[in-house]
Amino acid sequence: MASQTIGYQPNGRRIIVRGRGKTQTEALKKLKESLKRREEKQAPKATADVTITEAVAGFLRYGLMGRDESTVTNARSLAEHHITPQLGHLTVRELTADDCERWLEGRAEVLATKSLREVRSVLKRSIDRVMRRDDRVTRNVVQLCEVPTGKRTGRPSKALDFSQAMRVLAAAERARSDMRQYVILALLTGARTEELRKLTWSHVVAYDKGRGQWCPVHEAGWEHDEFAVYVWRSVRARGDTKTKKSRRTLKLPRRCVVALRDLWASLPQPLAPEALLFPGEAAPCEGR
Repeated sequence: MASQTIGYQPNGRRIIVRGRGKTQTEALKKLKESLKRREEKQAPKATADVTITEAVAGFLRYGLMGRDESTVTNARSLAEHHITPQLGHLTVRELTADDCERWLEGRAEVLATKSLREVRSVLKRSIDRVMRRDDRVTRNVVQLCEVPTGKRTGRPSKALDFSQAMRVLAAAERARSDMRQYVILALLTGARTEELRKLTWSHVVAYDKGRGQWCPVHEAGWEHDEFAVYVWRSVRARGDTKTKKSRRTLKLPRRCVVALRDLWASLPQPLAPEALLFPGEAAPCEGR
């Protein structure tokens, strides 16, 4: 038996490659063959020679770490249905701008414009990740291609028009359910539902003219002219708002102030500042 130490494991144990044979010459020959097979197996593939399928798979596995599960699922679905079947056989260096334009033109037949932007983004970011690892990939050809207009129509908007919103607001103000304050605050401030579910009473503030500053209503009371709400957190993954710019302070219209004052009065006192405004609506959000 012939053996050779080629390194050490993290725990300090040696990594040994062995070769066996009936004679010393045969054992050494087997050892050389084992070393060669191990070297070939562990030799990294030239990054520029990876296929689009491999580049996209690497991006989906490592480029979206820490993102919401729904974001990863959507990107994977786009890649599996609209990138790898058409471009997956090409290597990153073989892909040309003409290939991308023909590909986008074909996808425009079956996708809406928004989905086209998203699928182009997945391909672009996958190649960007390869470029950071190999200097031989000097440019991302996807950036040279414009997104065409998709021929598939998107889903109809679910947004309320003004008359519908006013009817919902009127119905909410007549309702006796605790949901009425939730609906009124959502309609009149524009705060997202996942942001409203994270609001606590310490986030509702009044401007105290005597102090010249904004104070939480549990300290300042309701006998003031100006009120606002701090929309700083949400029930999304990790508690962040949708974007950094989404962290904002919204001044409250009078109808919201009346609704929140009524809600405050209906709750058992004293009320902890950290208590949620809408505890019944604090279910975890899917991150969408």
